[in-house]
Amino acid sequence: MYPPSLDASPTLALPAEAGWLPESLASDPPRWRQWIGPAISVAMLVAAMTQLRSLDIRHIWSILPTSAAFWLAMAGAYLAQPISEWMIYRRLWRLPPRGIVPLLRKRISNEIVLGYSGELYFYAWARRHAHLVAAPFGAIKDVSILSAQVGNVATLVLLVLAWPSLGLLGLGVHGRELLLSCAAVVAMSLPVMLFRRRLFTLPPSALRHVAALHLARVIAWHEAMPGAALTWWVVLAALRQLLSRLPFLPSKDIAFAAVAAFLIGRDIDLAAMIAMTASVILCTHLVLGATLSAADLLAPESGR
Repeated sequence: MYPPSLDASPTLALPAEAGWLPESLASDPPRWRQWIGPAISVAMLVAAMTQLRSLDIRHIWSILPTSAAFWLAMAGAYLAQPISEWMIYRRLWRLPPRGIVPLLRKRISNEIVLGYSGELYFYAWARRHAHLVAAPFGAIKDVSILSAQVGNVATLVLLVLAWPSLGLLGLGVHGRELLLSCAAVVAMSLPVMLFRRRLFTLPPSALRHVAALHLARVIAWHEAMPGAALTWWVVLAALRQLLSRLPFLPSKDIAFAAVAAFLIGRDIDLAAMIAMTASVILCTHLVLGATLSAADLLAPESGR
């Protein structure tokens, strides 16, 4: 167990003379915070119903594979993020198993509403559970920053690995574009590395554990493309990581499928597999998002 910190100990007692109390104890929560969860639930429900109406469900249903291996791979890839984050917060806050639901909603909200709206929802959920943790902001901030940093490092490594493949595949991407991409990733990571002592709240042992779980989750993405050749996987994984760095881009899987289809139009089977996978993930987002949001609005305490 980690040493006591503001976010790692749910029963941390601070002396009154310190002039500071946990947010949950200092005063009643602001009225606006009580509306964060319902507002995001409404936004997610509206976004889900709007996008569901535009999908050709019959076509998607007709191209779905029946292989059990495919569905196991899809389930593993889809649940990798909420499960890894549950493991993180389980160790930090002793998060119970039901905590997987708000983490799942966090991911869906980020995908179909707006980037980082999920973090806002999860913060509001954590504040309603003061018995789990007194001040959740620091832990959520650190976990989000480390997720972005691990993603940046993975993107950088994949871009370097993809360097020789880009020329062989004839994608029209040259060294200059790749160097600019690498420079952009490094530029996004550098400020965090320089000011890490001021940015992070959790102790070093906790940060290492969080980073390791984020890395395992990034690696698990390979399960979403079990049939892709190694060279294509490296290029497409680098592309997916680059798109995931864009914080305000909703439906990243659909954007990835569109860009990938443009790049690999010659490989019809691979392009079709990516498009079908993206469609399945989007449908899962929309159906789960609509279901969880409706349940939360009809019975608010069930999501708490």
